[in-house]
Amino acid sequence: MATGKTSRSRAAVASVKENGPKLEEGLNPFKSEKFDAESYVQSNCALNDKEIKQLCSYLVDLKKASAEEMRRSVYANYAAFIRTSKEISDLEGELSSIRNLLSTQAALIHGLAEGVHIDSLSLSNSDGFSVNPTSDSEDKEISDLDKWLVEFPDLLDVLLAERRVEEALAALDEGERVVSEAKGMKSINSSLLLSLQNSIAERRQKLADQLAEAACQPSTRGAELRASVSALKILGDGPHAHSLLLNAHQQRYQYNMQSLRPSSTSYGGAYTAALAQLVFSAVAQAASDSLAIFGEEPAYTSELVMWATKQTEAFALLVKRHALASSAAAGGLRAAAECVQIALGHCSLLEARGLALCPVLLKLFRPSVEQALDANLKRIQESTAALAAADDWVLTYPPTANRQTSRPSSISISNTTAFQHKLTSSAHRFNLMVQDFFEDVGPLLSMQLGGQALEGLFQVFNSYINMLIKALPGSMEEEANFEDSGNKIVRLAETEDQQIALLANASLLADELLPRAAMKLAPINQTAYKDDYRRRTSERQNRHPEQREWRRRLVGSVDRLKDTFCRQHALDLIFTEEGDSHLTADMYINMDGNPDEIEWLPSSIFQELFVKLNRMANIAADMFVGRERFATLLLMRLTETVMLWLSEDQSFWDDIEEGPRPLGPLGLRQFYLDMKFVVCFASHGRYLSRNLQRIVNEIITKAMAAFSSTGMDPYRELPDDEWFNDMCQDAMERLSGKPKEINGERDLNSPTASVSAQSISSVRSHSSS
Repeated sequence: MATGKTSRSRAAVASVKENGPKLEEGLNPFKSEKFDAESYVQSNCALNDKEIKQLCSYLVDLKKASAEEMRRSVYANYAAFIRTSKEISDLEGELSSIRNLLSTQAALIHGLAEGVHIDSLSLSNSDGFSVNPTSDSEDKEISDLDKWLVEFPDLLDVLLAERRVEEALAALDEGERVVSEAKGMKSINSSLLLSLQNSIAERRQKLADQLAEAACQPSTRGAELRASVSALKILGDGPHAHSLLLNAHQQRYQYNMQSLRPSSTSYGGAYTAALAQLVFSAVAQAASDSLAIFGEEPAYTSELVMWATKQTEAFALLVKRHALASSAAAGGLRAAAECVQIALGHCSLLEARGLALCPVLLKLFRPSVEQALDANLKRIQESTAALAAADDWVLTYPPTANRQTSRPSSISISNTTAFQHKLTSSAHRFNLMVQDFFEDVGPLLSMQLGGQALEGLFQVFNSYINMLIKALPGSMEEEANFEDSGNKIVRLAETEDQQIALLANASLLADELLPRAAMKLAPINQTAYKDDYRRRTSERQNRHPEQREWRRRLVGSVDRLKDTFCRQHALDLIFTEEGDSHLTADMYINMDGNPDEIEWLPSSIFQELFVKLNRMANIAADMFVGRERFATLLLMRLTETVMLWLSEDQSFWDDIEEGPRPLGPLGLRQFYLDMKFVVCFASHGRYLSRNLQRIVNEIITKAMAAFSSTGMDPYRELPDDEWFNDMCQDAMERLSGKPKEINGERDLNSPTASVSAQSISSVRSHSSS
């Protein structure tokens, strides 16, 4: 190979003959195959100044001529120029080796001339005797060492020039070994030893620079990158090598990101997926390379984790800027959730390599997702409010109920059943938006947003309940007490059918539709739940405690609507439009003054109560199909509201107990008949609660106590229970328009026919106890 390079150098020198024939003659000694650099230096070391200047002038002229020839060659044939450039590069390496050799030889000759080397080989005393005489074998060894000392720097330069890294590392190790042995045996002069150490250090640094430069090149990849970093680590610069490895992987994926344009697609998920593939694959490869080269040393592992965290944060910022920001601002929860899921899916693959970076992403993505969540909930609230302003409060099936095939196939069997319930238009819209909402928020359970989603939806539902309360006539004066009501206009529910429809909306949403939709957030097997609608009850028992509490709060909001409904109907029943009461003490106290004009029937207010309850029961039977318990609780609550008002009306009891006229026997009988009538129709309607029974008993006890204070025995004045039962039964039949019993059997169409009459003798026994 050396012969080939020498021939190429002769060709390069020959190209300038026409420009300098004298220079050609001056270079003839170098062109000879038998050129001996050492003898040439020794024969020319005594050149005078004139000859040296002339030689320098020749070299300068040679350089200019070479440059001109090179320029012409480039213009003549570019391909040939490329090949020539490579050859020139090899020639430069060869010339560098020759230059270093000449410098070394000149230094050696200069040292020999001064006798330094001779003094280092043998020390003589003043009498001319040798202190450390050496044998021929030792002279031979010294000669070999001298030869190695001369050749070693050149060998390193050649290996570095040809980028033979492994051989250069081996040569450096050999040099270190020689230096170590020389220090121990003191076989080398201190000046030469220091020169050797400096030479090794210089070449070691040069090799390190070459390796670092190679690692920084974008074209250096795979095995070549790992080899460069590993060699740099062997040279003793592990921290720098590890940093270069991480930076190389970072530069590589950043270079690949230049072709990724967020504006090229309107779909944020595609951008997120492409970016995640670039970033996390680079992080994964960097982790593998770090483990393969540096092992599990804590310092390098820590740097890797910090670097990977930094890349993850940069990735999250890009996703937020180009994908999540617009989705979050527009309330696009589904798009935001999908971007987050794609990012987490790629990031979770790094856990197998010991990098748990998902918490970093969740922390950075959470504000944007929360913004999308809030915007989505606000959109549900505003859309529902807009429909409530024009809602006619008539229960209908949803428009898509008769077109099952047009619905998305993702709708579960349980939801199909849910769509068959009757709701008003605003409630249908609310329900559909909630279903979509839970479809979107389901994938975000990993971000621990389930509780926040439930809380936000409860606030939206509570706002809807406030609007339903505003729709009740007579509730406008309470508007200031409703949160989130603002200036929203709601169409009034004027008829009882419309008002009960409000309750149907609220109860169906709170009891069934919303909890069923929220099951998507429950940590149970949702597939089994969807596949078997009949298992709903057992699944509810296994619901997460957080959801059980959430459902309890929903029911509490419905109770507010129910209480408002019952209170307003009770007030409409008790008071006139002018504010006068239909239920006063005088209606009982004045009866004893006209005993002949009495017709033993329940008082008109309780007859109206019975008629109202009977009418509402018929309406509820149509509206609460399959949910009769809610209708029963509604009638129970309305009856209790009226009786509680009577029990707590202090002016009524002041007139009964301390009025100018006492309660007489006929007034007591009428009062007792009214109370037994309430218990009787509540029992037949199956909405006689223990609380209502207790309230009625307390009222009767107070009335009997007031009558007893006059000195008369109430039990002697009151007929037996059979008389009161007959009066109550006749009143119910006449008010309900049903025929009387025929041969001891009642009409099967009667609303009370299916219910056995409950004995109310306990009322009197309770009062007498």
